[in-house]
Amino acid sequence: MLKTAIIAALAVGASGFVAPAAPKQATALAASGSQIAYRIRRKRIANQDKGRLRLNVFRSNNHIYAQVIDDKEGNTVCAASTLDESIKSENPKGNDRSAAGRVGALLAERAKAKGLDKLYFDRFSGSHKYLFHGRVKALVDGVREGGITV
Repeated sequence: MLKTAIIAALAVGASGFVAPAAPKQATALAASGSQIAYRIRRKRIANQDKGRLRLNVFRSNNHIYAQVIDDKEGNTVCAASTLDESIKSENPKGNDRSAAGRVGALLAERAKAKGLDKLYFDRFSGSHKYLFHGRVKALVDGVREGGITV
């Protein structure tokens, strides 16, 4: 019985020796996270002022989608994807570079019809950051071959 009392007293005493966890303070890393969003937004506005609209790309495992966005108005000017009937009939497999090139050419055709001749490629499309490589590069090259300056 004496042993149990001693062990209980040591357990209570030992818990007092544990240092409380220090509260987390805001670091420079958290501030730079908000700065990144600000820099992207500022770059979009600067490009819009130069007369260039944003070329947004989304790449899934099976398809690729692209749209031209007017950030000042907040609407999509034109869009194309591998789900469009003209591309799907030519190439039912939508996840290769040739299909992405066709999507780019179709998007360039639709942008020309709307009177656009200059776009800029938005690497930070939504929550994705795509490298300029593979299907994304093929899409942008297809837009360039269609006569649009990217």
